[in-house]
Amino acid sequence: MMKHTCFFLLLISNLFFTQNKTTDNLGTLDYDKLKNKFYEYYENDNILKTKLTAEYYLQKAKKEKNNLQIAEGYILVHFNENFPIALKYIYSLDIITKNIKGSLYPTRTYLMKGNLYFKNDYLKKALDNYLIALQYAKEQKDQKQIAYANINIAYLNNYLGKYAEAAKTFRYYLHGSHNITNESQHNQIRVSLIYCYIELNKLDSANILIKDGLTSSFTNKSKYSVNQYSYFSGYAYLKQKKYRSAIIELLKAYNFFSSINDDNANYALYSLGKSYDGLRDKKKAVRYFTLLDFNVQKTNKTFPQLREVYTYLVEYYKENNNKEKQLYYIDRFLKVDKKLDEQFKYLSAEIPKKYDTPNLLQEKEDIINDLQNRKIILYVSIGFLSISLLLLSFFYYRSKKTEKKHRKIAQDLINSIELRSFETPEEKLDVFHIQEKEQVNIEDKIAKTTPEDVTQYILKELETFETKELFLKKGITSASLAKSIKTNTTYLSEVINTQKGKNFATYLNDLRIDFALNQLVKDKRFRSYKLSVIAEELGYNNEQAFSLAFKKKTGTTLSIYIKEIEHQTVPNNNTTTY
Repeated sequence: MMKHTCFFLLLISNLFFTQNKTTDNLGTLDYDKLKNKFYEYYENDNILKTKLTAEYYLQKAKKEKNNLQIAEGYILVHFNENFPIALKYIYSLDIITKNIKGSLYPTRTYLMKGNLYFKNDYLKKALDNYLIALQYAKEQKDQKQIAYANINIAYLNNYLGKYAEAAKTFRYYLHGSHNITNESQHNQIRVSLIYCYIELNKLDSANILIKDGLTSSFTNKSKYSVNQYSYFSGYAYLKQKKYRSAIIELLKAYNFFSSINDDNANYALYSLGKSYDGLRDKKKAVRYFTLLDFNVQKTNKTFPQLREVYTYLVEYYKENNNKEKQLYYIDRFLKVDKKLDEQFKYLSAEIPKKYDTPNLLQEKEDIINDLQNRKIILYVSIGFLSISLLLLSFFYYRSKKTEKKHRKIAQDLINSIELRSFETPEEKLDVFHIQEKEQVNIEDKIAKTTPEDVTQYILKELETFETKELFLKKGITSASLAKSIKTNTTYLSEVINTQKGKNFATYLNDLRIDFALNQLVKDKRFRSYKLSVIAEELGYNNEQAFSLAFKKKTGTTLSIYIKEIEHQTVPNNNTTTY
């Protein structure tokens, strides 16, 4: 296992600073540029300038009495100090941010404290602080800091060997479009996911990320990151039992990390020992494992694979009958195992209880809310469908009712035409006299301006117009009809209005529709014509105009009228009996 850099956690050595000339150069930079310089120096392993920039940043903030920037200064400076002093800076951070409003603090303080404990192998305290930070971040609904807490807890799951769970978190934040990490943080997530993939034996996925990481590291000229990926290349080779290739990459990483006193040198030593053991070179394996034990004693920083190291050393010296060394490494094993066991037990109990279980409960609540939302959507949909069905039923009922009404009208029209065909001339004459009487009554009510002789003349011409079915011609207007019967439009309109009881347009439409009603009943061939042809036969310019006029005059539709004719038997002297 390689110890991964947590968010905001820069693993750098303790150095004293001088170089007043560099301080003078920093005086021209604002806070953002100073911070960029700090991270630039860190990425290029310039320890002295990193420390110098952090100290200058803090001095500048204190001089300007800018509490928010003083807090940033404490964070930058604490990276350069040993654990006790670094912890004092974090406590100072807690004090200076007490009255700072917003969602950043105290969440960030607990995250920084957790990172410091994590770096120095106090994993129980690291977890406690991460959980407090997560609680504050959730209360403030700060998605970025929620992510930082989740990722750091995933590092601890990684430590416990819960690689699948850790990988799930790393993958979520690496590939999701969350925009919460900078390039350095993004790189560390990738590094952590690579380790999980290697441990889960997903070597193809690990190698893809290693190539991406190397490309990014060379582009950014980060020696630290390049050597991280060298280590993982070697570790992947080790898993594939390509021991010689593993040793080449692991030595590159070890030489770099040991030169800067970085803890990751210990993981390289562990993997080198395992590689030489794979080559059955036990002497070299023991040499690297012995050097690893020496480093662990100096730092007191442990990791689970140390159990394998001490077991290997005990067995080696047992085979070589070296009881002193055997006893020594048994003692070392017991001390390290006790510490690992305490941490493992605490983390194994607390992470599920205080992190996994609340997350599962939250997930359960989210699922319940989702199901409730789905139920609401379902009920709304059912309601909408019910209303739609009711409306459809209503419109269907109304259309059927309307259709029934139209069919009754059509039947009455057909019956009236049948009765007229059986009328005697005397009956028709009586009807004519009644109509004349009605017309006289209309005349009595309306003041006429047309001379009586002109009126009679126009009526006689209109009778000819009707008898000869001249109304079927296209383009007939009151002006064209007046001209053809040698009168003017004023007289013609007045006679039609007073004698026929309608205006010219209605008079013309009524004649055409009456003709259509009769002709459709009597003539099967006419009935078989397309609507456009029937409209043209009747003198209409288009079928729409005819359909509207037919419906307005009769109260039913042409299609229903024709259907009702087809259902009845109408005697006709000119055509086949229907």
